Amino acid sequence: MKVYRKCAGIIVFNQNKKVLVCARNDAVDYNWQFPQGGIEQHETPFKAAIRELKEETSIVSVKSVESLTKGIKYDFPPEVLKQAKGIGKKYAGQEIYWNLLYFFGSDEEINLNTKEPEFKAFEWVEPNEAVNRIVDFKKQAYQQAMSKFENIIRG
Repeated sequence: MKVYRKCAGIIVFNQNKKVLVCARNDAVDYNWQFPQGGIEQHETPFKAAIRELKEETSIVSVKSVESLTKGIKYDFPPEVLKQAKGIGKKYAGQEIYWNLLYFFGSDEEINLNTKEPEFKAFEWVEPNEAVNRIVDFKKQAYQQAMSKFENIIRG
């Protein structure tokens, strides 16, 4: 039986109906994704989303729009599994509980130089562009989440 790491995924959109994508620090090329992170034992997916967003981007000026109650899973490819197992991870992939948040702050609030930086750049892009930038093995999970939220983002 496969074991999946439970994560909170965060799709942040702004007044221009664009979504936030961030480029990972640990990738040579620009490997884009939405902010996300593990759900701790005492947390709800929404509380984890708020915590992870602040830890990764310093963003706090958000309001909750919608959260999915069912996780969306994806499997790690063999090269990621090999790397993850080398550092003691035992997950086949991740199960992401997606949260849609509206950002009402200004870009000056976004600071990627956090205590433990995960990202090296950010951009606001059209929702379909965000999915196009995602690494292939995560793409289907991102497409599923975006299909649930795109009409809300577009208003």
